[in-house]
Amino acid sequence: MPSFNLPPTSASQLLAWILLALLLQVALGAGLALWRRRPAAAGPAQPAFMAAPPAPSTGAWPGTRAFRVASRQYEDAAGTQCSFYLEPVDGAPLPEFKPGQFLTFALPMPDASAPGGQRTVTRCYSLSDRPLPTHYRITVKRVPAPPGEPAWPPGVASHHLHDQVHAGDVLQVRAPGGRFFIDPDPAVPVVLVAGGIGITPMMSMLGWCLATQPGRPVHLYYGVRHGGEQAFKTALAQLAADHPQLTLNVAYSRPRPEDRQGVDYQHAGHVDVALLRGTLPHGRHQFYVCGPAAMMDTLVPGLAEWGVPAADIDHEAFGPAAVRRPTAQPAAPTVAAALQVRFERSGRTLDWDAQAGNLLDFAERHGIEVESGCRSGGCGSCETRLLSGSVSYAEPPDHDIAPGHCLLCVGRPQSALVLEA
Repeated sequence: MPSFNLPPTSASQLLAWILLALLLQVALGAGLALWRRRPAAAGPAQPAFMAAPPAPSTGAWPGTRAFRVASRQYEDAAGTQCSFYLEPVDGAPLPEFKPGQFLTFALPMPDASAPGGQRTVTRCYSLSDRPLPTHYRITVKRVPAPPGEPAWPPGVASHHLHDQVHAGDVLQVRAPGGRFFIDPDPAVPVVLVAGGIGITPMMSMLGWCLATQPGRPVHLYYGVRHGGEQAFKTALAQLAADHPQLTLNVAYSRPRPEDRQGVDYQHAGHVDVALLRGTLPHGRHQFYVCGPAAMMDTLVPGLAEWGVPAADIDHEAFGPAAVRRPTAQPAAPTVAAALQVRFERSGRTLDWDAQAGNLLDFAERHGIEVESGCRSGGCGSCETRLLSGSVSYAEPPDHDIAPGHCLLCVGRPQSALVLEA
């Protein structure tokens, strides 16, 4: 093959042209990349790169967190029980609560007598759906004035939620709490017993159990007066149809003429131990009970008398209902003499004795306003600074009490007290 020898000047020029061509190629590549990444001048928006999802929540949040009401839905024919679907305003995933726990709400309400014309009312409401990462659900019953007490006001918080809180509104919510939740052991069949609005934590336990433990037998007993008051009627019927391990037992104590036994409900009368003994299969069960005072005061001790071990009975009374323990519990030391209780901020000094009950009831009976929520030692809403004296509890409260404070709803004085309230 012949070879060609170029003069030195020609070689230098060729090298210069090659370098210039390389530079032009680099510049054209960079320009093309910038052109592809420019925003579109017209036409539909182009999809952006997906941002990395927020890191999964690792636990409860401190203080309150803003939640937007995504939607509302009435769950009973009478329109007295309304579900609120709540989504976090920050869009971050929600921590997985324990089925049966509750949320605590700080609800601002108009009050002409309060500074700024507004006061904050704290209330606790059970979560009524299984844990989901996107939203929570609570179901609130409109609380009327107590029967035979027309002078007493109806439920302030429940009426506020029903009448004033709508889709799009934002609520301030504390993280899920409480020690009333289902045991995750799938080897023991579950018995859920609800009266009235006590169905709400049971819906959470039921939904979780059916979704995560499809082989675990579940027996739901739900007592109401009639079909107009039954919540989640269609949903429960569908769950029972879809899940053969679920046995549904609905009892109407005052059925209406249009309520059909065997179709709308299974049993006439109340949910009591006699009904449980006559319908449950033999063997060990774990019992979870939530209902009004009349149910709790008879059913929980009745289970113990039947022979159910205390470890297999868990319960939660809504409102101020008290429950006699199924077995003897360590009681707080009894105080025979009257004790003085000073409410410092209110400027009142009162005599308390053993018949006066817990400090929250005692304060309310004497017209002293104290913020409260669950009334069972779980939410901490009534936590008050203890300026002097000592307070005891029949059993350890669920809420972790700050040093130098006490819980009024489950506390009883063991000496003369001075409270900040």
